[in-house]
Amino acid sequence: MRWVESGDVRLAVFEEGDPADPTVLLLHGYPDTHRVWDEVAALLRDRYHVVRYDVRGAGQSTAPRDRRDYGFDHLMADLGAVIDAVGASRVHLVGHDWGSLQGWEALGRAGLRERIASFTSLGGPGLRQTAHFLRHGKRRDVTAQRIKSWYIGAFQVLVVPELAWDSVMPGIISRTLRREGISPRPGHPAPTLVKDGRNGLWMYRRNMGTTGDPGVGDVPVQIIEATRDAFVTPALLASIGQWVPRLRHRKVAAGHWAHRSRPEAVARMIAEFAGGAPAARRPRRAFDGQLVVVTGAGSGIGLATARAFAAHGAEVVCADIDAGAAARAAEAIAEDLGGTGHAVQVDVSNIDQMEDFSRNIIAQYGVPDIVVNNAGIAVAGSFFDHTVDDWRRTIDVNLWGVIHGCRLFGAAMVERGEGGHIVNVASLAAFAPSRLLPAYSTSKAAVKMLSDCLRAELAGHGIGVSAVCPGFVSTPIAGNATYVGADLREEAVRGLARRGYPAERVAAHILRAVHRNQAVVPVNLEGKIGYALSRISPGTMRALARRSATIRNPGIGR
Repeated sequence: MRWVESGDVRLAVFEEGDPADPTVLLLHGYPDTHRVWDEVAALLRDRYHVVRYDVRGAGQSTAPRDRRDYGFDHLMADLGAVIDAVGASRVHLVGHDWGSLQGWEALGRAGLRERIASFTSLGGPGLRQTAHFLRHGKRRDVTAQRIKSWYIGAFQVLVVPELAWDSVMPGIISRTLRREGISPRPGHPAPTLVKDGRNGLWMYRRNMGTTGDPGVGDVPVQIIEATRDAFVTPALLASIGQWVPRLRHRKVAAGHWAHRSRPEAVARMIAEFAGGAPAARRPRRAFDGQLVVVTGAGSGIGLATARAFAAHGAEVVCADIDAGAAARAAEAIAEDLGGTGHAVQVDVSNIDQMEDFSRNIIAQYGVPDIVVNNAGIAVAGSFFDHTVDDWRRTIDVNLWGVIHGCRLFGAAMVERGEGGHIVNVASLAAFAPSRLLPAYSTSKAAVKMLSDCLRAELAGHGIGVSAVCPGFVSTPIAGNATYVGADLREEAVRGLARRGYPAERVAAHILRAVHRNQAVVPVNLEGKIGYALSRISPGTMRALARRSATIRNPGIGR
């Protein structure tokens, strides 16, 4: 720890790690001190020279004699003095909350901007960029942000906020942290919390209303969006990208104090960005830069889905039990769409193959952002014509294959901490009983229920789960199905062909489900009618199943 003079203020500065390593400077927010970064600093100090300081009026740093000296000019002078004192020519700046606001302001100031090698913003948009958003953003987005920022107006009032800090505010801060799953520990909240809260009010009073050029120059910027931040809307953060030529926008499934609740994820993102991870160009398509894994991608719905994601900018892993079909799918993505596709042969029912598959994908390409568990088979015939092997094979592929995909890739998504989405392709058969599809319908009903259970468990991690339930779709599944008892293959194939509902339309529903985070997505007319009847009048669905003693189409939906 050292003292750094800045005007009439003495700043308490703390350093860890080897000064010869690249310098990461962590700026805390309001009403915190440098100690809020303890966990992140501990994870970075073996690779970086980590610098923290208490801003003026907070923690061990002294307060200015004149309260007007909490303006940005003085805060920027403090930042420059610290950079000078630690002997760094350039720093990787990281800011949370008001620390992030200071970082954005620094990027807009010539002379200081040149000393910033990169900037990572967590939970605090720049005031100049925010002012532009409030003037030009969509009305509903602006209204939503103003509601979240109500406290800013309250802080402008004199005396009352100070009285609140002397009474109720410490308890409110403690309860807010606990709601985010954060337990108080030594250093956070700081023992100087009341003083820090009272002094920090003057940052709001002296700086709110800051306007001017929102441009930030050519400094690489990383925005870490905490998906459950109670104070910042996604629309505001998305709007900032227009001012940043070299932007990387990432998400962490956490609340406002993500660096306390998810320090491993935040430290990893900081280290990757400071270590030279490229700032991405601004996404122009819905899934630009995302990694998508699709099983059963060699034909039918899987192939259409892989192509649809690739057409919208995603890098796609095309997995199929047929190595040749997977290769053709990946090649077509490159040749027809100019995208990136990878072919992998895998049997989703085989746990050893799936474990190797997930491990290799993560090692080579990273943790997927989206996983589509689509691979499936069908056995058609009466219950008593199904053998035990028919049941076992259907359950192994249709249910266990989905379980393996959810468990292996879902666990990696949770550990990464950046959210994601899992799509499990079920069927109309999930809620429409059929005399000729007992094993298939049972497996698809289980997939739908699994999806509902997973959706509840993974929501807190920012991972969406959708069950997509198509009705009759013109795919090769009827031709590839196994028929026991009466051979209905030709009739089933003709029936699906006559239905004329292409797999590409199901793929469009899958992309929409991911974009909107939909839970259950019945597809096409019979899918929607079946889903509605299963909820409104399940007896009708059972009656229809009883009366289907003779049927020209066994009802294979995908």
